[in-house]
Amino acid sequence: MVFLNIDKIMDLIVGAGVSGISYANFTKNDFVILEKELEIGGYCRTIKRNGYVWDYSGHFFHFRDPEIETLVCKNIHSSDLIRTKKHTQILYNGIYVDFPFQKNIHQLDKQELIDCLYDLFDNPYEGDFTTFKGMIYAKFGKSIANKFLIPYNEKLYACDLDLLDMEAMGRFFPKANKEDIILNFRASNNSSYNDSFAYPRGGAIEYINSLVKNIDSNRICLEEELESIDIENKVAITNRRKIEYDNLISTMPFPMLLKKCHVDYPKDIFTCNKVLVFNLGFDLKGNDQINNWIYIPNKEFVFYRIGYYDNILGGERMSLYVEIGFPEKEELKDYSFYLERVLIDLKKARIITSQKLVDYEVILMNPAYVHINTKSAKALNEYKQELSMKNVYSIGRYGSWTYCSIEDNIIEAKLLADNI
Repeated sequence: MVFLNIDKIMDLIVGAGVSGISYANFTKNDFVILEKELEIGGYCRTIKRNGYVWDYSGHFFHFRDPEIETLVCKNIHSSDLIRTKKHTQILYNGIYVDFPFQKNIHQLDKQELIDCLYDLFDNPYEGDFTTFKGMIYAKFGKSIANKFLIPYNEKLYACDLDLLDMEAMGRFFPKANKEDIILNFRASNNSSYNDSFAYPRGGAIEYINSLVKNIDSNRICLEEELESIDIENKVAITNRRKIEYDNLISTMPFPMLLKKCHVDYPKDIFTCNKVLVFNLGFDLKGNDQINNWIYIPNKEFVFYRIGYYDNILGGERMSLYVEIGFPEKEELKDYSFYLERVLIDLKKARIITSQKLVDYEVILMNPAYVHINTKSAKALNEYKQELSMKNVYSIGRYGSWTYCSIEDNIIEAKLLADNI
């Protein structure tokens, strides 16, 4: 990829992750993509080393739209694409319970099952609610909430769940009513939005590489960072040049876009967590050769989720991603401190026994999970509308400050390209 010395362009795209590359696939306008990193992909980048394939975090595409699936996968040979029926469980107090927890309480011991059923049917929290925590208590009762849904999501979001809107996870929250829960005792139905997924043997970056093959890659400018935007005169300043544009399509985190556009906003309105991801490669296969990933609600363990690359790719050595959530503003210690704790906790959980660590990579995702509430959603819509009047558009998971799938990002990019 080479640098194009262009000072005037119709569509200036900021970010060569899945949303930016997707928009470039759909637009009929001339475009240039600015990418501040050395390589494309964003959080879909992949590290390949010592026989291990690690993404920046677990990225598994769950397709609902056949046209989107065709677009993303058409440049990946079918033999290089693994299609998998999802298998996930929860490690709860030393036992494995099928996901979602609320539909599989019959797998708990007798007393815990009784507690869950009693609180489900005799629930003083039923009624009106506005927060994520309130929704959980109202729909499932105290026992199901306190055993899994509250502690797990507190580890995930690294905040008080009362700070989140009741629909903070939207369609991705595994809903279940009382009838669903009881019927699942006999006839298991744990279906969800991501019952199956496709994963390339070369990691998530192969999705991006497939999309890039549809466009002129010379229009991607690596190591070029957007520094400032003059929205009145439609001029972008990068670390290399000044660019006049007709439309600016940003995929950067929304608060960062506001700052670069010199738009004042309350600094506490758009909050999020950050996630430390440990990609770990071991010398031997692990005991769990079934699950794609597992959830860990118990707070004695530092991590909230563990994924098994080797169980998806068919590797002969255990290859994990391990995720730890932190408040956005928490100052982290040296990564070696957390690595030591992760290895101790993996042994405590019996994920590893005699296996020896061969190699590892640490990734800090910041932002990771955004905190969605009524105030932030209202502000997002107002600021996005204000910017769109100046032909500045913000898309993507962080550009739209939302919780969504990668497919949703691609559809959003297509809708924008079709309408400007």
